[in-house]
Amino acid sequence: MTAEGQGRIRVGIGGWTYEPWRGSFYPAELPQKRELEYASHLLTTIEVNGTYYRTQTPDSFARWHDETPEDFVLSLKAPRFATNRKVLREAGESIQRFLDSGLQRLGRKLGPINWQFMATKKFDPEDFQGFLQLLPPDLGGLPLRHAVEVRHESFRTSEFIDMARDRGVAIVLSADGEFPQFADQTADFTYARIMGTKPDHAAGYAPDALDLWTGRAQTWAAGGLPKGLEYVAAPATQTPARDVFLYVISGHKVSNPTAATEILRRLNRDP
Repeated sequence: MTAEGQGRIRVGIGGWTYEPWRGSFYPAELPQKRELEYASHLLTTIEVNGTYYRTQTPDSFARWHDETPEDFVLSLKAPRFATNRKVLREAGESIQRFLDSGLQRLGRKLGPINWQFMATKKFDPEDFQGFLQLLPPDLGGLPLRHAVEVRHESFRTSEFIDMARDRGVAIVLSADGEFPQFADQTADFTYARIMGTKPDHAAGYAPDALDLWTGRAQTWAAGGLPKGLEYVAAPATQTPARDVFLYVISGHKVSNPTAATEILRRLNRDP
C-alpha cells in the first residue's frame, strides 16, 4: 500500500511453514511446496527465519524469487553465527559468508536484513560500532537495508541511537511482547515486529488494536512518529517519509496471518 507523499507499507508474518496454519490459513488440500506462493498473494512481505539457523543455497533464493509476485519482498534474519558471539566486531567472516550465499538472486525482492541479538547481549559501544561498520551498503550494486534487533536494556542510551542513525541502520521495534521497546527512527525505513496476538480474538488482535497498528504504520510512512511508543532519545516531530515493514510475530502464532491480512485490509480500505 502506497499513498502519495508516503513510503510503502508492507505487512507480513515470520516464515511460511507452520503446521497449524494448514486448514486455518492455507487450504487443507494445498501442496506444501506451494505455501510460499499462496502466502505471498495474500501478504506483501515475509520475514524468513530459516536464514537465521542455517546457510541457504543460491537455488533457494532463486526459487523464492520465482514463486512470489513481482512486488513482494522477503526480509531475511541474519545468521546467528554473526550475532551470537562475544566479540561482535570479529563477525566479518560470518557476515560475508551470509552475503555471499546467494542473496543477489532475490534482486529487488530482497528486503531488510534483521540482525537479531540475544536478550543477554549488552551494549558495548566500541564493539557494536565495529559491528555496524561491517555491514555494507550494497552487495554488488544491489542496495542493502540493515536493521538491528537488540533485546537488552543497556541499549537504552542516546549513544546507541546516534550510532545507528549515523550508519543509516534501523532499530527494530519489538512491541506487545517481553522485549524492550525502541521506537526511535534511525533509517529511511521502519522495521516493526508486533508480538501480541492472543487466542481470545478471532483475528489475533482486538479490532481497536488492529486499527491502532494500522494507524501507526500510516504515521511512519508519512514521516511521523506515533504516540504511545517508547523512545530513547527526544524525537523530532516529523521526519522524511519512509517505507514500513510490519511483521506479526510470535504471540498466538496460529492467528498471525489473519492479523496481518486484517491490517492490510484496513490499509487498502483507508484513502
